[in-house]
Formats: sequence, C-alpha cells, structure tokens
Amino acid sequence: MEIDDILASVDRHDISNPQSTALDHQLLTRYWVAERSAPELLPWPEQLMERMMERVRQQIETIENLAAASSAEMMNSSTSNTTTHPNATATAANINLKLSILQTDLSRTQYLLRSFLRQRLAKLTKHSMYYLLQIASHDPSSSSSSSTLSSSLLTSSNPDSAKHHQVTQQPEDSVPVPDPAAHPAPLSRAEVDFLYTHQTLLARHYGASFLSSFPGQLRRLDDNAGGTSMVQGPDLREVVFVRCLVEESRVVVPVEDGNGAGGMGGVEMSGVTMRMGDVWVVRWEGVKGAWERGDVEVL
Repeated sequence: MEIDDILASVDRHDISNPQSTALDHQLLTRYWVAERSAPELLPWPEQLMERMMERVRQQIETIENLAAASSAEMMNSSTSNTTTHPNATATAANINLKLSILQTDLSRTQYLLRSFLRQRLAKLTKHSMYYLLQIASHDPSSSSSSSTLSSSLLTSSNPDSAKHHQVTQQPEDSVPVPDPAAHPAPLSRAEVDFLYTHQTLLARHYGASFLSSFPGQLRRLDDNAGGTSMVQGPDLREVVFVRCLVEESRVVVPVEDGNGAGGMGGVEMSGVTMRMGDVWVVRWEGVKGAWERGDVEVL
C-alpha cells in the first residue's frame, strides 16, 4: 500500500490528528531523503508542506502559551507559601517538561524542513537556466530557437536594425520569463520567483563583469549555436539506492553504446525486476517512474 493511500484514509482536514501528524512526518522524511539523493529537482509537495507549516505555526503558538503559563506559575510559587500551595512547584515542573518535549519535536521538524528546502535551492541555483526554460516552455530549446529565428528575420528585413540589436543585446535578455498562468511544476510559486530573480541578477553580474566586452551575439546564456547548448541540466544517469515497496517493479534503463551515450536509436530495455524488500543501486533514470508511482523509495 502506497504512503499516499495511507494518508488518504486519514482525516487530513484535522491536522492535529495524531495519526495524520505521524504519517505526514514520515512522508516528509521520505521526500527529504529522496531530494537529497535524486540528481534532479523532485515535484513540490504543496499540500504536505502547507500542512507541515501550519503545524509548525500552531506548535510555536502552543510553546509560547506554555512558556507564559510557566512564568506565571513560577511567580506564584515564589510569592506564595509552598505549604499553602504545595502543587504550584509540581505544576511548573510539568509545564517545563511539556515545553522541553514540544521544543524538541519542533526542532526536529524544522531541521527536516530547512534541510529539504536547502537541497532544493542548491539544485535550483546549480541548474537555474535549465529549470527556467523548463517552466517557461515544455521544450527547453524553444527559447533559444525562437530568439535565433527572430534574429534571422530581423537580419533579413533590416540589417542595420539587426546590427544594433546585437550590439545592445544584454545577458539578462536571455533569461526566460516564467508564465504566471502556467503550473510551475516541479517548482513552487515561491521557488519560481526566487529562481527568476536569482538568474536575472546573475546575468547582470556576468554582463557587468566580462560579457559586456563580448560581441552582442555572444552574450546570451542560452545559446545553442553549432548544435551545442550552453544550458546544462542534471545528470539523470547518477545512481541512487532504492528499496522496492511492491511485489515487483520493472527497472527500465536506456541502452547505451560503448561511449556512454544513448544508442540504438533510443531503444529501451527492461530486463530486470525488483522484488519487494530488494535494495538496489540503480540509475535514477531507471527508477524515476517507479518512484513517482510509489513502487520504490529512495534510501
């Protein structure tokens, strides 16, 4: 049974439900481990993050209320006679114990959330242009192709305007603008805003540092002249440790030639099967589909 099916059987509207809290924490831990191991950015778990952040806010409020109550109990116990109020000290000790437990649990959850977000930010900044092109268009090369086509049309129609366009071309002009109406998967809305701002500032820095001395046609950051793209994406051939969670799951890996490149016209082979409980070291591209279906978990 997949973790999503288990969570679906729990009342998620009541985020204070202990069973839902435990399952959400288990799911967050799995996402965190998978994000640390997978070479590419995984889909943003929007609903899970909303529930976890709401629990964090509620727990912070609870801790603040208990801290205020503990301070009041300590003041009462210090000003009153312990023989008159024998339970005052015991009550303050119980509140302090609750505070310690809640703060420990809050720190554990905050560590997972922060580490999860740091891993995603590291991948975003490493392949920023790749993900911007991915969310701007389904075809990562469409931005470069359209810019090349528009430059060609401009050259044929007006050579003087084309020359002026090349001279005034700036690196930030090649940064694709995300479509606000489109779904930003696998990113969140906040990550899209961060990524666009980050890449724009980086392009301006490159332009002010050294690209301004280059010819206009060489200032783009997404150039694919000569059939070689400047935009590099994550290496899906990196290996990951996975455990099979179903009776059996197929591992499908593209066939490669002797040089390590995909061969045989993109033919795929699927001759290996994982059994429940098996732990394998496989390429991410071979188990990505199985992970998305919940057939395997990344270790």
